[in-house]
Amino acid sequence: MQFDAVLLLSFGGPEGPEQVRPFLENVTRGRGVPPERIDEVAEHYLHFGGVSPINAINRRLVAQLRAELVDHGMDIPVYFGNRNWQPYVEDVVATMRDNNVSCAAVFTTSAWSGYSSCTQYVEDIARARRLAGLGAPEMVKLRPYFDHPLFVELFAEAIGAAARTVAADARLVFTAHSVPVAADESFGPRLYSRQVAYATRLVAAAAGYDDYDLVWQSRSGPPQVAWLEPDVSDHLAALADRGTKAVVICPIGFVADHIEVVWDLDHELRRQAEASGMAFARASTPNADPRFAQLAIALIDELRSGGEPVRVSGRDPVPGCAASINGAPCRPPHCVAQQHSTR
Repeated sequence: MQFDAVLLLSFGGPEGPEQVRPFLENVTRGRGVPPERIDEVAEHYLHFGGVSPINAINRRLVAQLRAELVDHGMDIPVYFGNRNWQPYVEDVVATMRDNNVSCAAVFTTSAWSGYSSCTQYVEDIARARRLAGLGAPEMVKLRPYFDHPLFVELFAEAIGAAARTVAADARLVFTAHSVPVAADESFGPRLYSRQVAYATRLVAAAAGYDDYDLVWQSRSGPPQVAWLEPDVSDHLAALADRGTKAVVICPIGFVADHIEVVWDLDHELRRQAEASGMAFARASTPNADPRFAQLAIALIDELRSGGEPVRVSGRDPVPGCAASINGAPCRPPHCVAQQHSTR
């Protein structure tokens, strides 16, 4: 399979105070999130001047992708689009149509299967192509990459760097975005949480740890709805009660330092740790590391060559979704099949 463009597809974020509320309304539309919760989250963004770091990080990643593509003999354009804020994916795909793009590889800023982390991006692609109409480019969403060697390497290296800033006996705690239990069980079943647990095992082993914790963060639903637990804040309190003196937090569920990392962890969780007398270190996410761009190129090469996906092998491996062509919804039992390229 040959491509004449790449689309970096992400979540989006505001880039000024006046954009915060409209952005959050886009994110929460149709989900029944109460206005007071939206107001609370808006304050997190306003703490940073109303600017999410995510768009700036993605623009740097686009530059890295362009450079890596040239190095791999693919001098093709790289586009950047978002689900929830400018540049909207619908507008970007229309531009790609006008630029006569024929077939684009789509790299998303989520390593996982599941609805919001995979299928919803497939739906975004399908909607954008439908709105673009006649001449819309073919779009191939690259596979989830939670077990790719470069993903594992980036997080293992980040844990090592963070661990060197605290005591040698610091407790390693992995965290990922929580989702409703019902949603997790309906998609796989438990495909998302199993993938996170599997990637955690791979990264911990690569970083030299055989004892660690996996917790969840940033839930936003009503209290009567069960979400994945334990919550990172509750777990930190339990560690403090047990006399833990230092923690290394690895946000394995996130590939960039956006608000749910810099606020929920760097601000709130760090303050909680310090109030408990606990030293705190947070491992970095891939952000725009050149190796993250290299990971994307490796996924493209899998489709270009028709080769087998490259993975780190571990105990109890978990499958992921296959690449999706032209926005075809990626749903069970498709998502629990062995990983393969759709050609």
